[in-house]
Amino acid sequence: MNRLDHIVFAAESLQQGAEYLRGLLGVDVPAGGEHKSMGTHNLLMQLGDESYLEVIAIDPAGAVPERPRWFGLDQGLLRAALAERPRLLTWVVNTKDIHGLAGRAGFDIGLPTALSRDGLEWEIALTDDGRLLAGGMLPYCIQWHSNPHPSRAMADLGCRLQKLTVHHNRPAWIAARLAALDAADLVEIDEIPDSKSPHLSAILETPEGLVTLE
Repeated sequence: MNRLDHIVFAAESLQQGAEYLRGLLGVDVPAGGEHKSMGTHNLLMQLGDESYLEVIAIDPAGAVPERPRWFGLDQGLLRAALAERPRLLTWVVNTKDIHGLAGRAGFDIGLPTALSRDGLEWEIALTDDGRLLAGGMLPYCIQWHSNPHPSRAMADLGCRLQKLTVHHNRPAWIAARLAALDAADLVEIDEIPDSKSPHLSAILETPEGLVTLE
């Protein structure tokens, strides 16, 4: 089975994201690095079991990338939402065969694309327009070509992921696609009425107790 690699928490700026999480989790998430080809940068911390939290934002000092930024960060509606507050945006699945997974998923998960940063090498399936999959409810897929897993070098601030839930109006549709990604057991699926919008929630054990990110 594939594994949950990380959850993606997006912010208008890293300062905004850091301040929001400091108030919510009681920790200061350290700087990660820059993604020059994507025009983004991040903060990173361990969540246990070779998983981690990524706080990502557009890098104001970075060059405008030649392709749309990942995680839908170029989309106007998302940027307007992030101006209000940071948000749990999507999640990422760790696979050992990203090309095979892309071929057998039965839907477009994006094109496996080789990237590198600070001695790390990986492939991640990227959509050509940078969109989130199912609005972020379905995960991006990644294959690391670096050992050990990069989370082991990240700060351990005493936060652990307890549960990730996909709240969706069509749970059977989500479940079928997660099964095709060999990821059905990595999250819980909560059926919501059509009057509500799909969203993610993550329960974290933190120095402040149990906290929910949405």
